Amino acid sequence: MPWSWRYEGTDGGPVEGPTETFGSQADAESWIGQSWRQLASTGVASVVLIEDDREEYRMSLLPAAE
Repeated sequence: MPWSWRYEGTDGGPVEGPTETFGSQADAESWIGQSWRQLASTGVASVVLIEDDREEYRMSLLPAAE
């Protein structure tokens, strides 16, 4: 089952991003760990990990509020 990321802007709406697919959740998470700064700099505020059509979880790429 392929894994992928869906990209969202600050308003929660979809934004463009790389169309990578991964063979495992670990591969997808490793990739986002290396790529999140670049994605955030292009306007991606959060990502959703998808397995086929199922949402696994959502994660913010924005810095934590202090």
